[in-house]
Formats: sequence, C-alpha cells, structure tokens
Amino acid sequence: MGVTETIADYFGFDEYDTSLSTEAVAGLTTFLAMSYIIIVNPTILSSAIQIDGYTDTQTFQMIAVATILASIVATIVMAFWADRPFGLAPGMGLNAFFAFTVVIGLGVPWEVALAAVFVEGIIFIALTAVGARRYIIELFPEPVKFAVGAGIGVFLLFLGLQEIELVVADDATLVYLGNVATSPVAALSLVGLVLTFVLYARGVRGGIVLGILFTAISGWLLTLLGFVAPGELAPEDEYNQITNEGLSGIIDMITSVQYDFTPLIYGFVDGLGMITEEPLVFALVVFTFFFVDFFDTAGTLIGVSQIGGFLNEDGNLPEMERPLMADAVGTTVGAMIGTSTVTTFIESSAGLEEGGRTGFTALVVAGLFTLSLLFVPLMGAIPQYATYIALVVVGIIMLQGVADIDWNDPAWLISSGLTITIMPLTASIANGLAAGIMSYPLIKAAVGERADVSLGQWALVVAFIIYYIAYFATDAGMLAF
Repeated sequence: MGVTETIADYFGFDEYDTSLSTEAVAGLTTFLAMSYIIIVNPTILSSAIQIDGYTDTQTFQMIAVATILASIVATIVMAFWADRPFGLAPGMGLNAFFAFTVVIGLGVPWEVALAAVFVEGIIFIALTAVGARRYIIELFPEPVKFAVGAGIGVFLLFLGLQEIELVVADDATLVYLGNVATSPVAALSLVGLVLTFVLYARGVRGGIVLGILFTAISGWLLTLLGFVAPGELAPEDEYNQITNEGLSGIIDMITSVQYDFTPLIYGFVDGLGMITEEPLVFALVVFTFFFVDFFDTAGTLIGVSQIGGFLNEDGNLPEMERPLMADAVGTTVGAMIGTSTVTTFIESSAGLEEGGRTGFTALVVAGLFTLSLLFVPLMGAIPQYATYIALVVVGIIMLQGVADIDWNDPAWLISSGLTITIMPLTASIANGLAAGIMSYPLIKAAVGERADVSLGQWALVVAFIIYYIAYFATDAGMLAF
C-alpha cells in the first residue's frame, strides 16, 4: 500500500468522498484564511505584555512563535484525535479581553492572566473528558443550533466587508458604504472579491485561495510600480525593508526572529505563584474566560459542522467531545507558552467550502503553521485585506442555513432571529447564542408550551444571567487586581 493509500485509509477519504488533493487545497485555504492570527494575536497581546530586557519587537516575535506553536498542538489533536477538518488558534475577542480588559483595565499582571487561561484549559479538559461540555451544548434549543451557522455567516460577512473597506464607520448611521474611488484597498478588494465569486460560481477548486493570492500579489505589484504609496496596498515595513535592502533584507527578515520564548514560560510560572494575592478577582477572570470561550467554541463548532454536513438530524455533532478536547488541550498548552485562549476558528468554513472533510485538512493546516515558523516576519507581507476576502465569500455561503429554520413558529422565529442578528451587531458569537438560548424558553412559556423546555435549558438561562452580571461588573471597573 502506497503513502497516498495509507493516508486515505487512515483518515477515511472514501467515507466522505474526498481525495488527497481536495483535502490539501482545503487545508491551504483554511490556513490562508486564518493566518492573520500570526500577526494580529501578538499585536494585541504585546500591548499588555512587556518583558524586562527585551524590545517590543522581540516580545512581539516571542508571542508570534507561541501563537504558532499553540495552533500546531491544538490542530494536530484535531487532526488525529477528532479527525475533523477544523483549524484552531488563539481566538479573536478573547485575546482582546485578555489584553485590554484583564491586564490593562483590571490591572491584573499578564503572568496571572496566563495562569487564569491555564486553569480554564484544565477545567475544559476535565469537563470534556466526562462529557459535560457535550451535554451542555446538546441542551441548546434546536432553532439556535440551526441558526448558528447563518449568524456566524453574517458575522464573517460584516467583519470581512469592514476589513476590505467596503463598509466603513459613520457617525450618523454607524456604518456606511465605502468609496472605491478613493480607497485603493476597497477598489482592489472589490476586484478580488468579484473574481473569487466567479471562481466559486464556476466550481473552481481552490477559488478562494486564488482570490486571496491574486489580491495580495496585485497589491504588491501596484505598490512596486508606484501606482500607490507604500503602506496602502502592501505592508509598509516589509516593503521598505525589501526595497531598501533587496535580497539581504529578505534574508535578514527570515533570520532575525526571536525564537526563544522562554521568558513567556517563566512569566506563566510566576503567575501561578501570584494567584493567592487576589483569589476572588482571579476566580472572576477564570470564570469569564471560561464562559465566553465555552459558548464561542460551541457556536463555532456547530456552525462550521453544519457547513460540513456533520450534524445529525437533531442538530448535534456526533462524538463532539473529540474536537472539544482539541481546543481544551490547545488552551492549556498555549497558556503555558505565553498566549491567550485557543479555539476553533470560524475561518475553517473556507476550507470546508473547498471540500475538506477529514482530519487531513487539519493536518495540512498544522503543517503550514509549522512552516510559517521559518517566515514569521514575512507573514506580514500578505496584506490583511486580501485574506478577509475569504470571510466575505464564506459568510454569504453560510447564509444557506436559514433554509432549515421554521420561520412560522414564534419560538423558532424569535430565537433564531436573535441568534443571527446579535452575533454581528455585538461582534460576539457568545452574545448571539445567549440571545437565542435565553429567548427560547420564554417564548415557549408565553405560547403555553413550557413542557417543551427542559430543566437544563432553564439552567442555561440562569447561567447567562449570572455571567452578564459579572461581565458588566467587570466592564464598569467595579473589580481590580
């Protein structure tokens, strides 16, 4: 038996009617769609993490390396233990909560914040091992499960349109149509978006990847040819280094990375010893990390599983505890080496649309993350707006999930509608889930169908109320370290 046949047999290609080339393209697509995290995560965390004796650039690169390693560990677990085509990495939103709310806002030392993420990860591992996380997720009302995919789709669509500047901020209406005549990013992104839609509509494999690469290469060419200023369509720092130093500049970018991230590990160890200084605040931080990550991960997992056709007739993911264990392990390991909570990425939907169906897709993602260790500075050469084209395309595709919702049933209408709309309007998957989960029992009771609501679903309503009381107390600055 050859290598290809061995891989196909191990990952069950025949069961999902897929192939090695399809899975490889899907893995590449997912990686390109989520690779921005290598740059964005350290950008956010380095605003809160300062290490004596190291420059800001060195700290940034340490966190970038930690981000990559945490992603590799979690995605490998997803590939071999769960055999699912999902990519994992430190999650957006939770990294901002780590940096701006916990460390900068509450004054909690970054070392202690890492310890809190570690404790959260240990709790996740324990709850996953005994099936508690799967049990809680299966308590989600059926309309919420079917609405999650569309909600994430609108969230992705809105986020992508903002990043490519086709939707911009406006004082009067909050958002407004971007001007492609004055914004080079909007103009080039629109061309790349149209190309990607055409390729998708014609069924071209790897169409999303081609759209990203076309947009990125076009941005660099327009910059190098002098049509736009450096920094508009190509990252300014990388442009200056390459144009000023040529080949030596590229070599220097590759070889000057601060790979030694042990100061972050030492910080984590110090944080464990500082827990007893303010145990109540520490417990609140752990609870908040736990709660938001729990429901963000649950919503993402259900949403991307719906796109992949993995959900059963009840809207549940069979053997859900296996992919849940991947993010639990990733979070625990990530905290130990210096990064915030690891979660399944909604950008995995991009790979699913390219046909990824098995853990080999995840393995390709992990392999590309490993390769990216050699090119940490060069990852910044891919303009962020180019990668966000994938989010717009995938976001629209995910809207097809609304066809499974019974819009004539008031409980389905209200809980599904709130789930779908609250996610993008509050930039939070967890908030969208909360709106749907909390409204469902109330509407069911209002129409005289209280018997359809389980005790566990009422318990979720109470849990969300407790969470939001704690959240608003934290947000108001009522607690500090």
